[in-house]
Amino acid sequence: MSAPISIVIPTLNAERDLPATLQSLMEGLQQGLIRELIVSDAGSDDATLEMADEAGARIVTGPASRGGQLQRGCAEASGEWLLILHADTELQPSWTAVVAEHLNSDRPASFRLRFRANGLGPLWVAGWANLRSRLFGLPYGDQGLLVRQEAYLSAGGYPDQPLMEDVALIRALPRAVLLNADAVTSAERYIRQGWFRRGARNLWTLMRYFLGADPKKLAQAYRG
Repeated sequence: MSAPISIVIPTLNAERDLPATLQSLMEGLQQGLIRELIVSDAGSDDATLEMADEAGARIVTGPASRGGQLQRGCAEASGEWLLILHADTELQPSWTAVVAEHLNSDRPASFRLRFRANGLGPLWVAGWANLRSRLFGLPYGDQGLLVRQEAYLSAGGYPDQPLMEDVALIRALPRAVLLNADAVTSAERYIRQGWFRRGARNLWTLMRYFLGADPKKLAQAYRG
């Protein structure tokens, strides 16, 4: 029986974070869960592609757009399940046991969020993200997404948009569950902009998206 999971990682100049992310996936290879690794790149000019190639990844390239990158990467996948991860998100040890058990389910799932930082700010932001995921089944992309390929295709896949592509997909899928395993992600933007300011900005962006704002305009404001 072939391994069930295709890993899909979108990248853009990810040489600093990608090695740790790939290392965290080794457990999945050892346990026979990972069928293939697909890296969908948006024009990296650092060592990202060399790292991906050394890891045995299948590399697809195209314009910079998180939704478009994920769409292209998932289109190359052949596994029964997709596991979509950001390039700066590490799965924590023993994640394979939790994921292997979940493969008996038909529900999409995400991981509990943690940040590579200490203090009240990281606890507050991660706590809200995990509460939102539990109560509303609404994880963000930095929590990872584990989903059956059949369900992904039935939902229409990722839309080719620069922001909120993760929210668009999760709303089209059956309600996601929160796994009893952690994904640790970069805190760089929060540290640079301030934990509470960035958290409030994310919430405002989500509300505007729900009210029908154009994702392209949201992306410009979000990254400005």
